[in-house]
Amino acid sequence: MTGIVSAFPRRAAGVLLHLTSLPGPWGIGDLGPAATEFIDFLVSARQSVWQILPTGPTLAVHDHSPYMSPSAFAGNPLLISPERLVDEGWLGPGEGLENPGFYQYLVRYDEVESCKTALLEKAFAHFVKTGRRQAEFSSFREHNPWLYDYALFTSLHEHFSGRAWYDWPAGLARRDPAALAEAAKDLEARILYHEFVQFLFAGQWRALRREAARAGIRLFGDLPIYVALDSADVWARQECFQLAPDTLEPTGIAGVPPDYFSPEGQAWGNPLYRWEAAGGGLNPGVVDWWKKRVKRMREMVDIVRIDHFRGFEAYWEIPHAAPSAAAGHWVRGPGKEFFTALADEFKDFPVVAEDLGTITPEVEALRDEFGFAGLKVLQFAFDGNPENPYLPWNFTTINCIACTGTHDNETAVGWYLNPEISESAKAALRQAANSDGSTVHRDYIRLAYLSTAWLAVIPLQDILGFGNDCRMNRPGSNTRNWAWRCAPRFLTREVAAWLADLSRFANRDPETR
Repeated sequence: MTGIVSAFPRRAAGVLLHLTSLPGPWGIGDLGPAATEFIDFLVSARQSVWQILPTGPTLAVHDHSPYMSPSAFAGNPLLISPERLVDEGWLGPGEGLENPGFYQYLVRYDEVESCKTALLEKAFAHFVKTGRRQAEFSSFREHNPWLYDYALFTSLHEHFSGRAWYDWPAGLARRDPAALAEAAKDLEARILYHEFVQFLFAGQWRALRREAARAGIRLFGDLPIYVALDSADVWARQECFQLAPDTLEPTGIAGVPPDYFSPEGQAWGNPLYRWEAAGGGLNPGVVDWWKKRVKRMREMVDIVRIDHFRGFEAYWEIPHAAPSAAAGHWVRGPGKEFFTALADEFKDFPVVAEDLGTITPEVEALRDEFGFAGLKVLQFAFDGNPENPYLPWNFTTINCIACTGTHDNETAVGWYLNPEISESAKAALRQAANSDGSTVHRDYIRLAYLSTAWLAVIPLQDILGFGNDCRMNRPGSNTRNWAWRCAPRFLTREVAAWLADLSRFANRDPETR
């Protein structure tokens, strides 16, 4: 297994920007021209990495969180570019490509979904009528064994008006072969449609990855530890999850105890894995499923962040009917045995362990044993403790990523303007940066770049000096999460030049382009 240091010939830098936050006329960032233009921006800024959030489908019931997807394998149809559909011959110039006039600063998911679904339906009609690229489509279906279950699940979800799979008729919920065969016959056209949409996504993703590779940009993806309860994965692999045999609902759910982000803790609602086999040892079904997940990630990205890494050492189990996350308790996770079982899948695949939250020496030991890089969030550094491990001069390894914040944090400017942040913490930052605080976002970035961390990755909001109105997510809240977008006028030559100069000074400039 490999960390960040072995992945790069020298120190490097990157930008965190989820695809949905890209500019563009379609109400949401996607795999189209704006993605290519952002790669050009990264090159001009002398960056080496583009970090994104999970790319699976999202649902309104979960506030379109990319961490609560109905599939751990599928791509988000909303990320498919209409312009690319025209270029690929799936849509004609007159088939709905007039400027839809979407609001450009926030994603309005309902409007976007309606518009893009209509375009994808037209592309599918063209595919059915012409049969073009049929051999390529057949090969895609053959080489992606997860695809059929996802397409059938999604078709059934539509058929039952969004009802959760465990509320479907018993034969379908419990995957009775006769019931599944009958449903597949009745929903044949819709199953084919959803398979075709994933075929489109896969083609556009490959194109983006080729463009990034040619530019010397590595894609840095995100692997959530848990999956949504109402997902194709839980429905298709029920033996891998802790579900009640009578109701098929989870016996316990995932979350975290009270922490920095939430004084009451967080109950996420994800089902927990059935890590242990009936006779002891790791559940082979869970191991097999995880191997397929990691293989899928390797096909898509060059570096992977494992979300909530501490859950592999010990996880917070909350009783299903508990009134709050505080009622949970720690349960030992699969630990070393699990990562040893997946060693071949992780070989030569740079891994970043999201080692935030309630971290213990056991979590750190598990991370270090397998050479995974950790995260150093500078926003956690200035609490008055001179031994704080997030202070740049206290980093004990270069195999780590320095960042101003993650998708869950306030922006750097938002943190500085927050009246709940102590004046002593703000003064400590100013002292560390030898600054008056007038450009606090750039102070934070300099500290990250000048640290010993081998890789520094900065959220675009902090590069641009935006406030908390541009936050990506507010843990524990359902207000305006996952919706922020960057207007194109902010990605200027001046911003790229400033980043490039800092990258050169901090020895993070790529060797070659």
